[in-house]
Amino acid sequence: MPAMKPLAVACLAILLPLAPAWAGEADVVGAEAAQESDGTWRFSVSVRHGDEGWDHYADRWQVETPEGRVLGTRVLLHPHEAEQPFTRTLGGVIVPPEVTEVVIRAHDSVHGDGGKVFRLTLPR
Repeated sequence: MPAMKPLAVACLAILLPLAPAWAGEADVVGAEAAQESDGTWRFSVSVRHGDEGWDHYADRWQVETPEGRVLGTRVLLHPHEAEQPFTRTLGGVIVPPEVTEVVIRAHDSVHGDGGKVFRLTLPR
C-alpha cells in the first residue's frame, strides 16, 4: 500500500495544472425576453458555470439569430463564485422583425463559446 502514495502524488502533480478546466463550460439555463415600448428587446438570462475566480469565469453571454449573427452581448465584469446560477439583463437589443427565435450562448474565459445554449421563441 505505501507504494501507492508516490503514484497518487505524481497523479496530483499532473492534474493540478488542469484544475481551472474543471469548472467546465458556461451553460445558459434559462432566458426571458420582452419587447420594450421603443421596439427594442430586453433579455433576462440565467447562466450556470463553476466560476473559480478571475482565471476562469463566465465572462459574457450573447443573443444571436439562429444563423449565428450576434444581436447583442452582455459582458460580465467579474466572477460569480457564490451566485450560481446567476441572472443578468441586457436591454436595447434590436431584433429584426423577421427573427422569431434567438439563440443565447454563454462564454467563459478558459473554454470560450461552448456549453448549453438556450433557444427562445420571441413573444411577438
